[in-house]
Amino acid sequence: MTRAVIAFGANLGDREATIAGAVRELAATDELELVAVSPVYETPAIKDAGVDRDAPGYLNGVVIVDTQLDPHVLLDVLQRIELEHGRVREEHWGDRTLDLDLIDVAGVELADERLVLPHPRAWQRAFVLQPWLDIEPDAALTGRGPIAVLRSAATDEVVRR
Repeated sequence: MTRAVIAFGANLGDREATIAGAVRELAATDELELVAVSPVYETPAIKDAGVDRDAPGYLNGVVIVDTQLDPHVLLDVLQRIELEHGRVREEHWGDRTLDLDLIDVAGVELADERLVLPHPRAWQRAFVLQPWLDIEPDAALTGRGPIAVLRSAATDEVVRR
């Protein structure tokens, strides 16, 4: 089994129900075992132009799974779950019913047209780092270092729910 870190976020619709449903669907996926689910954090929306306080806020968190799935197959699973929850991809960093991002898969470094691992911006995002730190305090992000150190440098606003 391979350890994978998946970040989740939602800022449209019934955010809590959507996230809970997505976590249940991940737990029910063959060749995937749910290891941990972080606390949930409230964060302002971040758009291409920066923080958008007029947009609905996000609920964010992280799940850790053990899986036998190839990273691309795992990405397919995440995108299927997003679609089932009404995810529409019209605007870059736009509002969404559900966002599932593959952050890390056992330290694998990968970059192709569909997937970059580790996630290229995770190291800067407190809304990923803080929930990950809560459930895996000794974790490190390949090429960037310990999550605890990265979290101390990330300045975006996160409030535990």
